[in-house]
Amino acid sequence: MSKGPVLLIPNHVTNWDPLLVAMSLKKKHVYFVATEHIFRLGFASKLLTYFLAPIARPKGGSGLETVRSCMDHLKKGHSVCLFAEGEASWDGQTHPIFPATGKLVQLSGATLVTYRLEGAYLSLPRWRKTMRRGKVYGHPIRIYSPEELKKMTAREINQAIDRDIYENAWERKKTTGAVYRGKNPAEGLERGLYLCPKCRKIGTLKTAGDMIFCDCGLKRRYTEAGFADDAEPEGAGPEAGANASAVPFFPTFIEWDAWQKETLQEMAAVQDPAHPFFSDSGLSLSRILPDHRSESLASGTLTLFPDRLELENCVFPVSEISSVAMVQANRLLFTFRNEYYEAAADSKSRINLRKYLDLLTASDT
Repeated sequence: MSKGPVLLIPNHVTNWDPLLVAMSLKKKHVYFVATEHIFRLGFASKLLTYFLAPIARPKGGSGLETVRSCMDHLKKGHSVCLFAEGEASWDGQTHPIFPATGKLVQLSGATLVTYRLEGAYLSLPRWRKTMRRGKVYGHPIRIYSPEELKKMTAREINQAIDRDIYENAWERKKTTGAVYRGKNPAEGLERGLYLCPKCRKIGTLKTAGDMIFCDCGLKRRYTEAGFADDAEPEGAGPEAGANASAVPFFPTFIEWDAWQKETLQEMAAVQDPAHPFFSDSGLSLSRILPDHRSESLASGTLTLFPDRLELENCVFPVSEISSVAMVQANRLLFTFRNEYYEAAADSKSRINLRKYLDLLTASDT
């Protein structure tokens, strides 16, 4: 790796990515850009700050201060690692990086190193709590010198990064044949999947063992190669069988996720403004202060209406929510009137907050 300052950009797959990347860098010290919530983990935050000295990036908030911090480190000759997708993959494939990344690379004057993690998603997908044992591999893809980067536009740099770090867990498994072993492989899928393809109800999916299912009768077996079709119970009859053939089948999380996002937008377009899209109980709301302390505001039921987000007596008009993001699988973060908020479910909960993210992100755009 380059002797001068390096801007290292890997794909983002799990919450453990910074440690996985750091372990592979040997003697090269790198400052990691990390989500702001790691500064609110008590003693764990002190350890992470001491060993990694992370650069805070508020999810669902302005990233200008983060960019300035990155530039300051690089100008001082320090190397920085940035997960430019913004969040860990839900579906097992790499998504486009932030459009401003190429400009940051240009302004930094640093060497760009692209890096790819392979196999991590099937070992520990974002929606899962426990790890499946299997091979995880990480390695640099390309090194771009400052001289080479000067000849490229910001758009060309973005395209190069997207190409270098792209990973599809399902396609990778087909080529490597790697095996990932663990108990109850489907448990937690309902944190990522919220829409049943059979009854089209939101929030009715449940998991147990290696199965994801719905009260309507839908059943899918989750394997490390994707989903197996166990759509109808035996003896359902010819009429049920005909209906089952009309139920869309998705080979992997990628196809199911793309379908649920599109279908959710179609449903939202005809939603009665007086009725909520959905709601979930057992959440807490906090305001995140600039010094990373959190101020508790309320706890109870989170509800999203076409025009507002509510949690008990706290009401946020959607038109004034400027950005939305998620941390892990149980924290929804957003900026409202230039203040930073977090709606969080218990870490053991299987509440799906992605549906809020998908609708609020669509409203934001």
